[in-house]
Amino acid sequence: MIKSMTGFGKAIAETPQKKITIEIKSLNSRQLDLNTKLPWLYREKEPEIRNLVSQKLDRGKIEMAIYFDILGDEGVPVINKVIVKNYYKQLREISSELDIEAEEQYLPAILRLPEAMKTERPELTENEWKLVKDKITESINTVDFYRIEEGKSIERDIRSCLAKISESLEKIEDFEPERITRVRERLVSILTENAGTENIDKNRFEQELIFYLEKFDINEEKVRLRKHCEYFIQTLDIDAPNGRKLNFIAQEIGREINTIGSKANDASIQKLVVMMKDELEKIKEQTGNIL
Repeated sequence: MIKSMTGFGKAIAETPQKKITIEIKSLNSRQLDLNTKLPWLYREKEPEIRNLVSQKLDRGKIEMAIYFDILGDEGVPVINKVIVKNYYKQLREISSELDIEAEEQYLPAILRLPEAMKTERPELTENEWKLVKDKITESINTVDFYRIEEGKSIERDIRSCLAKISESLEKIEDFEPERITRVRERLVSILTENAGTENIDKNRFEQELIFYLEKFDINEEKVRLRKHCEYFIQTLDIDAPNGRKLNFIAQEIGREINTIGSKANDASIQKLVVMMKDELEKIKEQTGNIL
């Protein structure tokens, strides 16, 4: 079973004072690349949050965000009475010294001064953290489910591409006898034109022909290609993560296809090689998004 690295999860937790939203987005990446955007209230829990995410979502570029909306009066700024009284006292003293009558303007001016307003920052309670932690786990599970479902779609596409590669490989067998015959006829024709039939040593010619044809033999490449395709299918059935292994096998498949193409020396086989390369490119695109 394979999993995609793409996924999205969202969960909402509510307390009497807050509405907390957790969102997780995952894209493909060579390793785990986790970015978090946390409010100040949950910063102390960042290591634990990162551990929760990394345990379930092994790899990918993951962006996680937690934000909340205040439902009650929690977080509303309040007047810092001690500071305001101190400012007022100082302003009265200055006004008296300068003989200025402007007491009605004191308060608006004081409220704009530093520390005149303060916001009480509540502590994160155990009950709230337990609720948020459960919702984080819910979001992670949603991402994982999304990955599994997309992985099924990717697997269907990959199996279809592999089937077409195997089909093209079988078709190569049909052109093998004709290919050898054409190579033989072409060599005979070249020798006849340049040396004449009477000057050809048939025994020596047959020996050289065998050596020459060995260079163009593709039986080993066909066997290896067939084995690589079988191993690829076996690896698809292994539980994730298996994306890196599938990518390596795809590279080996590509090497064998390229070697068959370079040795083929036949237009019909070359067409099949091009078709196999096209299907392999589709597989490589998909393996880049497999966990």
